[in-house]
Amino acid sequence: MTEELPGLPGLRTGPAQTWGAARLVPLLRDEPIADLRLHARLLDEHELSIVELTPREAYVAYVPHAFVATWTADGSPAAAYGTQLLDPREPGEPGELGERGLPRVAGLRFHRRMARREDRRRLRFLPLHLALEGFLGLQFDGPPIAWQEWTRDAVTRGLSPRVEEAYRGADVRGLDDALRVFEIHPGQCGLVLYLADALASVFVVPHPEDYRALHPTLLRDFYGELLYHYTQLYPAVPGFDQPLDASRVHSIEDLRGELARVRAEWASFHNDVMFTVRSMRSRPVYRMGRFTLARFLPPFDPAADNHVGESITDEAGNVAYLKTLRLSAAQTRRGHLLSRLAEHDWNLDATAAALGTDRQGLVLRLDRAGFGHLLRPDVIDACRAAARPSQRADRRPRR
Repeated sequence: MTEELPGLPGLRTGPAQTWGAARLVPLLRDEPIADLRLHARLLDEHELSIVELTPREAYVAYVPHAFVATWTADGSPAAAYGTQLLDPREPGEPGELGERGLPRVAGLRFHRRMARREDRRRLRFLPLHLALEGFLGLQFDGPPIAWQEWTRDAVTRGLSPRVEEAYRGADVRGLDDALRVFEIHPGQCGLVLYLADALASVFVVPHPEDYRALHPTLLRDFYGELLYHYTQLYPAVPGFDQPLDASRVHSIEDLRGELARVRAEWASFHNDVMFTVRSMRSRPVYRMGRFTLARFLPPFDPAADNHVGESITDEAGNVAYLKTLRLSAAQTRRGHLLSRLAEHDWNLDATAAALGTDRQGLVLRLDRAGFGHLLRPDVIDACRAAARPSQRADRRPRR
């Protein structure tokens, strides 16, 4: 018997499989969840999705698929929304082909919410986009107090617009082949995906039949820039093979025992060393009978791996559905700065003291993180000018 994953009771770690830079670790359930089901369904592939969050806020992205959760004994298919961005200046109708055989314009699909009830016991939500929208909305309103250092736009509009980039799974080198040759185990309800042995994503569903239907959708998910480059730099990962001790094997029962020992050692190593999804700040999004859909944010620790994601848990806290996205180091730094600014009401001096730096150091960090436009030009120019002499001194050759 293999060990359960930390924080995910009921899920066991199976034997890993590798293909190029991808390492795929199956997650198994002894007892599947039968009263919550997820399935797949294809839709039009020439559309860009716009999600209306509030009358003043919208989330615009490629949404290649959506999930539909039904919390009854009978399953209901999930929706897969194909997308393609086209030139809107070209005349013609969506899907109509132009001179070079390409569609002329992009269709738009409007969603009223990230998670919306479609029926009495059916909920449509956008996987990973639900989590990413929570990250994009982090301190989105900007400074709650009109400190003199911030621009008028920062106070009135906040961080609008806020943009993050990612790569779809089909563009990640070798991932399509890895998923194609991956052996799906009996009782498998999930997968931990590593790219160059960096934890890229965790995917968990309630039932083995749901996983078989949704396994290909991992190519429709999106992954961070860091992981995309990892697959370009590291074409293959080493195998973690645990050798059998032949001196212990004298019968079929001995062989079974030795196999169980090897599997337990691998599971222990994976769960304690490789699996880095830990403490999260969860926020409920929708209640579905005895289940709750929530999204979570990491602690934004620059020294650790940070994942955003969403989950569906039952009344006992057991995970029925889980999908995570690993943030890059730059995204983690942005989340870290925004979180610390919010803790101190966007006061530069108080935030700088909490971060162990001074006002100039904090302003330069905000500038490097892409938030320099929020500060008044004279404030940021003064800090940049003050930093230049020390930078030139650092470049002088030493004798």
